[in-house]
Amino acid sequence: MRRLPVCLLVLAAVAVIAATPAPAPTSDTVVSMTLVDTKGQGAAVGEIVLSESRHGLVLTPRLKGLPPGLHGFHVHERPSCAPAEKDGAMVAGGAAGAHYDPQGSGHHGLPWGDGHLGDLPALYVAADGTATYPVLAPRLTRKDVSGRSLMVHAGGDNHADHPAPLGGGAGRIACGVIP
Repeated sequence: MRRLPVCLLVLAAVAVIAATPAPAPTSDTVVSMTLVDTKGQGAAVGEIVLSESRHGLVLTPRLKGLPPGLHGFHVHERPSCAPAEKDGAMVAGGAAGAHYDPQGSGHHGLPWGDGHLGDLPALYVAADGTATYPVLAPRLTRKDVSGRSLMVHAGGDNHADHPAPLGGGAGRIACGVIP
């Protein structure tokens, strides 16, 4: 008599497990990157793969044809790489807007600090123009960045607003819209 309730309990558990949908497989997000200038988008320079990790969002570049050195690297607020006018002059990738800053911090900072959420570690480009070293954005997920853009700046990034605003990264040279 006691076996019947146990058997029913086991059958009920199996039925619940069988009826529960499996979690959706996690796949990487691939962002195609192009050169940008004041006339629009140019040649393709590769892609950046976005992957979730338990430590945050990993951005793995597979880029070529960029100037060697360190470059400012950010998530920008809008999904566009088109030029836009600012203060009477066209800005390469200007339609991407400012650095992603949903909390309204109003300042540039370290990727793990309290500045813009879109502040990423600097992107290293080797002497041959390739960038392959991944960077980690510990405060971001793919959901946070979906529908925004990735931007590579001409200069390096000191992750501060001094002596130059926005880390001193200068002009925008490559961009990609994050699906």
